[in-house]
Amino acid sequence: MRRRDFFVLAAASSAFFIVPSTSFAYVGPGTGLSAIGTILALIAAVGLALVGFVWYPLKRLFRKKPGAGAISSSGAPGAGEESAQNAASSRKS
Repeated sequence: MRRRDFFVLAAASSAFFIVPSTSFAYVGPGTGLSAIGTILALIAAVGLALVGFVWYPLKRLFRKKPGAGAISSSGAPGAGEESAQNAASSRKS
């Protein structure tokens, strides 16, 4: 069998299986609701995946870090962090 004949035969058999024939089938209410629920769950899963992989990293990227812009009066490095911790602990008590 030549190569061209093989592709013609493959295309013809593929078309035979792809083209639907008329069928009369009953889809009950349970099956229909299950199909609708599955489709909605798939859409929700894709949406939440996009939120998780796109929104939260961008949110963390643009969030300001506390104490990053604080300048201490003593000029010592890290003094601004200590004052922020002291202020936070005094608010708790």
